[in-house]
Amino acid sequence: MVVELRPCLVVTTHLGLERVAASRIKEELGVEAEPLPGGFQGLVLVYCQGFDVDLLAKELSSRIVEAERVLPIYRAVKADLEEICEAVRSIAPQVLGESESFAVRTERRGHHNFTSIDVNVKAGACVQSVRGNPVDLENPDKIFWVEVLGDTAYVSVTPGSVVFRKSYDRKPNVLVHLRKIVIGQVPYLADIEASYKVGVRIGRAVQSFEVKELVITPYTPVDARPLASFIRGVLEGIDSRYSIQTRSYSRKVHRVPVNLFDLYQLVRDYRERNIPIIATSTKGRYVGEVKRDVRRIFEDNDKVLVLIGSREGLPTGVLRFSDLVIDVLPGVTLATDVAAPSILTAIAGVLAEENND
Repeated sequence: MVVELRPCLVVTTHLGLERVAASRIKEELGVEAEPLPGGFQGLVLVYCQGFDVDLLAKELSSRIVEAERVLPIYRAVKADLEEICEAVRSIAPQVLGESESFAVRTERRGHHNFTSIDVNVKAGACVQSVRGNPVDLENPDKIFWVEVLGDTAYVSVTPGSVVFRKSYDRKPNVLVHLRKIVIGQVPYLADIEASYKVGVRIGRAVQSFEVKELVITPYTPVDARPLASFIRGVLEGIDSRYSIQTRSYSRKVHRVPVNLFDLYQLVRDYRERNIPIIATSTKGRYVGEVKRDVRRIFEDNDKVLVLIGSREGLPTGVLRFSDLVIDVLPGVTLATDVAAPSILTAIAGVLAEENND
């Protein structure tokens, strides 16, 4: 008698790795795996008989690095809203505690007379009809997954913790602090091409951190050509990164404005307006030793000037007129093109710890 194998796991992968993942699953776990079922990309169906699907899912997750998400199949039904509803309703009492929250996530592949949102709404209502469990779309205790592949809907349930999240309760958000920072950057002046390339990297870096403003700060008479090349690179770097951010982020992106000001005059102006100045130098205190001072400055002020040197570093007079002089990486002299992201990362790290002390 031939035992018919049925799908027991839905595995998602990066596009192009379906066959690799299926091969590794067969080799490591000794079960049948079908890459690209129905021609649908990014999927592998695992077939098994007599296995505990939860244990198999856990084993696969721990051994197959190509697997992005591993979903044990609890029900396989026709791709129909009513049948999906009955499936989740029958599963809910077995997997949901009385006070546990839940969410429904649907991935639909193929052509149907309903949308993924339709499934989420219908299935969510059907789960709630069992015990009235609360819906939590951000941090649910359990997630009901509905994977629709053509004419079939596979229903799974996992802990909400299987999804890696960008944010969660008590996770600090350093963006509010970064928006206070005005970077005073001494320009990198060498040959025209080198000045341009360093400018691009600095522009991309400050835009990535979305600081309040970038001020380019020469402090001696300089050759206009490499300065112009550096500025052009900065502007192009900001434009390039900003373009990517606006396409990728769901929130509004702050475009970093760029100004030009003599370093000494900038320092004098900020001192007169009582805006704190943090200078960065290998002669400064290790940032970890003065983290309380850094936090106090950011907590008490809406704007903070952070000065970054180039090649020869910042002039000593500027250090003397700063509220704090910090060294973010003792023993290492940072190259100009990596100084800004390294310094901003160090400051953000200190500020992110404020709720964890």
